[in-house]
Amino acid sequence: MTTRRRLDPAERRSQLLGVGAQLFAAKPYDEVLMEEVAERAGVSRALLYRYFPNKRDLFAAVYQQAADRLLATTELAPDRPVREQLSAGLDAHIDYFVANRHTVLAANRVLAGDPVIQAVITDELAELRRRLLDSTGLGEGPRQMVSAALMSWLVFVRTLCVDWLTHQAFSRAELHDMCVGALLGALRPVMDLDGPPADGTHRPTGRQPGPAGAP
Repeated sequence: MTTRRRLDPAERRSQLLGVGAQLFAAKPYDEVLMEEVAERAGVSRALLYRYFPNKRDLFAAVYQQAADRLLATTELAPDRPVREQLSAGLDAHIDYFVANRHTVLAANRVLAGDPVIQAVITDELAELRRRLLDSTGLGEGPRQMVSAALMSWLVFVRTLCVDWLTHQAFSRAELHDMCVGALLGALRPVMDLDGPPADGTHRPTGRQPGPAGAP
C-alpha cells in the first residue's frame, strides 16, 4: 500500500480525484473498485467514502473535472475562419476521447441513464454551443435556427464519437471529416461559411426558410 501522508481536505479530494481519473481511464467502469482507489491513494476505505459515498459519486466528480478541464483547453479563436475553429476544437475533443476511452464510454453507455452524469454532459454541450455562437460569428445568422443546429450537431458528434470508440469501424480522419462536414452542410443554406468577412462575423446568405415542404 502507498505510504499515507496527511493532506488538507482540498488536497485529499484532489488526490482521490486524480487516482479515480487514472483508474476510470484505464479500465471499464465495472472493473474499477473503490478498494483499489483507496489502496492507490494510500487511505482507508472509510476515508475514501467520507469524500465519495459510492463509485458513482466518485465517477461523477471525475467526469465533471474532466469536462471543466476540456472546456478550459478548447477556447475558440474569433479571428480564425469558422472551419478552422471547428476543426481545432473537434481535434481537442477527439484527443480527449481517445485518451480516456473507458471514461467516455462509461458516461455515455454504462451510466447513460444517470441524471447526475447526464447533467454534466448537458451543461458541457450548452457551454460549447454558447462559445460557438459567440466566438465564431455564427450568432450573426438566424440565431434560433443556428442555435438549434449547433445543439443537434454537438449531440451528433458525441454519439458518433462514442460509436467510433466502441467499434473503430472507420478512421479518425473520416470521423473528423464527417463531423465538420455535418455542421457545414447544415448551416450553409442560411450562413455564408466560405470565410469571415472583414468584421469577423458570418453573414446570412439571404435565403430565408420557406413553409414546410417548400423548396
